[in-house]
Amino acid sequence: VKVAYEKLPFVLDAEQALGKDSPLVHQAHGSNVLLDKTFTWGEVDQDFAASPRKLSLRVKWGRSSTVPIETFGVLASWDPWRDILDVYASIQLPRYPDQIGVALKLPVSSIRVHHDVDVGGSYGVKRGIKHTVLVGYLTRRLGFPVRLIEDRLENMRGGDAHGPERLFDVDVAFDDQGIIKSMKMRALENVGAYAGRSPFQLGKPIGAIVGPYKIKSVQYRAIAVVTNKTTQEAVRGFGQAPTNVAIERTVDEVANALGLDPLEIRRRNLIRHEDFPYTIPSGTTYDSGDYHTVIDKVLKHTSYEELKKERDALRSAGKLAGIGIAACLEPSGGNAMFEALINPKITTTTFMDSCRITVDGIGSITATMHTTSSGQGHETLVGTVIGEVLQLDPELIRVTRPDSLNSLPSGTPVGSRMAIMLGGAAFEAATKLKAKLTAIGAHDLGIAPERAVYERGEVYDRNAPEKRRAWTDLVQIAYRNFHRMPADMEPGLSVSHIMQVPTGGKLPDANGRVQMYPCTSFEFHLILISIDPELGRPEIVKYRVGHDCGTVINPKIVRGMTMGGIAHGIGAALYEEFAYDGEGQLMAQSFMDYLLPSSHEVPAVEIIHHCTPSPHTVLGQKGSGESGYLGAPAGIANAINDALRPLGISINTLPIKVSVLGDLIAAARERKG
Repeated sequence: VKVAYEKLPFVLDAEQALGKDSPLVHQAHGSNVLLDKTFTWGEVDQDFAASPRKLSLRVKWGRSSTVPIETFGVLASWDPWRDILDVYASIQLPRYPDQIGVALKLPVSSIRVHHDVDVGGSYGVKRGIKHTVLVGYLTRRLGFPVRLIEDRLENMRGGDAHGPERLFDVDVAFDDQGIIKSMKMRALENVGAYAGRSPFQLGKPIGAIVGPYKIKSVQYRAIAVVTNKTTQEAVRGFGQAPTNVAIERTVDEVANALGLDPLEIRRRNLIRHEDFPYTIPSGTTYDSGDYHTVIDKVLKHTSYEELKKERDALRSAGKLAGIGIAACLEPSGGNAMFEALINPKITTTTFMDSCRITVDGIGSITATMHTTSSGQGHETLVGTVIGEVLQLDPELIRVTRPDSLNSLPSGTPVGSRMAIMLGGAAFEAATKLKAKLTAIGAHDLGIAPERAVYERGEVYDRNAPEKRRAWTDLVQIAYRNFHRMPADMEPGLSVSHIMQVPTGGKLPDANGRVQMYPCTSFEFHLILISIDPELGRPEIVKYRVGHDCGTVINPKIVRGMTMGGIAHGIGAALYEEFAYDGEGQLMAQSFMDYLLPSSHEVPAVEIIHHCTPSPHTVLGQKGSGESGYLGAPAGIANAINDALRPLGISINTLPIKVSVLGDLIAAARERKG
């Protein structure tokens, strides 16, 4: 057999793909453009015309991933007698059973997804629908179970691993005091060969398009083009981290243009505590915040003036050294309204989650959550919240994950939403259970409901505390003594709650303004970096981060999320990239080529917490699942550029690799003689 291959034209660069003469990735589509949409909020042209100063900056975010410990795996087994497709998958995907049903032309009632699996890490990239459709088809065709486990090469080359690759052109108008009046942002996304979820990743940042700053007007142009690279999928933050880099690099350059300190320029532009709730030009109202106080708390732990002295001492010792600052927001609560904003055909206005609590006839408590988990500690979250409401030890509460046929609706753990949504559903379900127990106790004690007090599983008479019903008494009545139950009350002790996203439920208006996520967490990164001028190798000397995610339900989980996010952000800023050669071949196909930060590169990090409760959530909690990652790349990029400033050079393309940095420094030193 002889095979003759004809080399076809291809395109890898997003700007080239946007050109009229570019090779077409899909001839039938007639263009490489999937999305080109411009939003204008406020009087942008007038604000630019009235401002004495303008500045332009180009920033590039390189293609990287979350790199889970385990690649995607799925096992499917068809039972022809029951017409049931059993699916076990390391999945993180909203509406997974629905998508399987649509693809395989099966009713969703014939698909049983088992949620009690170990996902092995994800943060967005465990989508796996194409793998599932394949094994689902094969098991029905062949009549026996079929399993597919990606190897690392397959995961990196053709899986769901690739994240955003985005080019920003940012223009800002500001006055002589450094107050930023208006911003124009053009974001060009290199989607890869197919749409995937990528165009929507240009929509999510609209909910925090001005970051934590009081910028009056914004023009945002979102462009997505296809190329011959691997398709993108959702990655931690869903496009917010690249946008934060573009904003924070621009703010630093405004400071440089005016000769102001980067900290001072932020203090002047940050939204103040008394301004909340604060509505940004794109229509989202930030729920709460106290950004200046968070910064002050960080600076109490680390003197800014002493840090500058330490930087200057490193410079005197022959190093390049810089201080990086980043003040970033983490939109949280997982409202998917950006989908309707990008594609008006989508009219979904809810992204719900749920919890069910059952007390059995012996008195044991079982709570259920209705999705897979990727190691975020959701069982601990549910047990803690229910224990808080019922005033019982969380260790007494078993938390399980039933299969999809026995589950209530869930939007799954995406969008930094589970503390808000799953935690909120657990709180409301527990409140219902507490109310039912209180009503049973009041009726059995023969007192008015307002006289009944629930405390630690018991109900007593406020006016005669010795008159009480123990937990076992209440369970006995609910399950065995119906004659002692209040009228019109169901027997048993099983309650559930399906929670709508706070502040959700509305589509975008005619001007493209919409309430996105209900909550915004805040993080302030303060970083000292030194660079070996001979090798171009950066080293993080000090790392401090102030973090405000409202009420912290479990401090260890929040710390773990933040530390992991910072490590991830260090990788995106300095090391990780899916690089291609000039012929379109992916060069990073193993961990030999795709460089991850190790314990040597991730420094000790001091996290300083502050709490500004959200008015929209049951305990004042906000999201923290994407914390650290949303600010670390911006802070590192600013630190490196501060280090390079004495050489008169800058770098605005991430990742900032040692080889590139070394060559840039060498060329600058050679020019200086």
